[in-house]
Amino acid sequence: MTHRHVALPASAETYQLGEGPVWDAARERLLWVDIVAGTVLAGRLDPAAGTVEVTGRHTFDETVGAVAVAAAGDLVVAERAVVTRLDVTGERTELARVLPAGVGSRLNDGAVDPAGRFLVGSLAQDARRGGEVLVRLDDDRCVVLDRDLYLSNGLAWSPGGDRFYSIDTDPGTVWVRDYDPATGAVGRRQESFTVADGSPDGMCVDASGNLWIAVWGRGRVECRTPAGRVLATVEVAAPHTSSVAFAGPDLDLLVITTARQDLTREDLAEHPDSGRLFTARVGARGLALPYWVPPAVPAASS
Repeated sequence: MTHRHVALPASAETYQLGEGPVWDAARERLLWVDIVAGTVLAGRLDPAAGTVEVTGRHTFDETVGAVAVAAAGDLVVAERAVVTRLDVTGERTELARVLPAGVGSRLNDGAVDPAGRFLVGSLAQDARRGGEVLVRLDDDRCVVLDRDLYLSNGLAWSPGGDRFYSIDTDPGTVWVRDYDPATGAVGRRQESFTVADGSPDGMCVDASGNLWIAVWGRGRVECRTPAGRVLATVEVAAPHTSSVAFAGPDLDLLVITTARQDLTREDLAEHPDSGRLFTARVGARGLALPYWVPPAVPAASS
């Protein structure tokens, strides 16, 4: 039996390409990005009402694909080609260049692994097909996990941290591989399943190990087992559902980002809430997200 839920609009603002919700439990705030606006946003979540009020924003010169947070509150931000640290004072420091200058790609979805390392993938902004990367930052060094992707997207780990899921949107593939959080070593990549109806985008895993996947172009989120069986769907009044995260003190509220990008005037008239955040109670709880561990500061020479 497939359970069906309906999400409700949660934000007053709309975003061109809302993405990457992250629950920062220590500060009881929600973080997300508007990719094309180059903006990182923070908001106050009202769990009872299921609404989000914007409390802060940081704007960058180019696109922003993803954000994650450290235990002390510093942010790690995937800009168009580089990964940047934004500390609590607002100071920005480039940590690593992921994409070489002149390449027609940008960084996209990112997430923190169970040991606190930041991973991020890329997508092409031109007609190239394939050749996109998924990398992990080990301090300031980029370790390439994949270099044959079409559109790197959702990243998530099993409750035990020993299985790593990643999405390649264009072929609709959800990949899985063994993962050693202690060392970052990965096993052979295997196809877990394929989403045939719509384009799988952002993803999170719940406490039972099931995957919640935003399906771009279909206005829904799907809950699937690791083998791909659909357990539940969440209907969203916005065709371009982009990503998901469990939020709130009890991690029992599903937050869904959506987009207005690539919708016609007729589409927007039919779906005026496109671009808003949505929330839904789905009878599941999420996993507490690990905090990003910033690279060690080199000791000053005497």
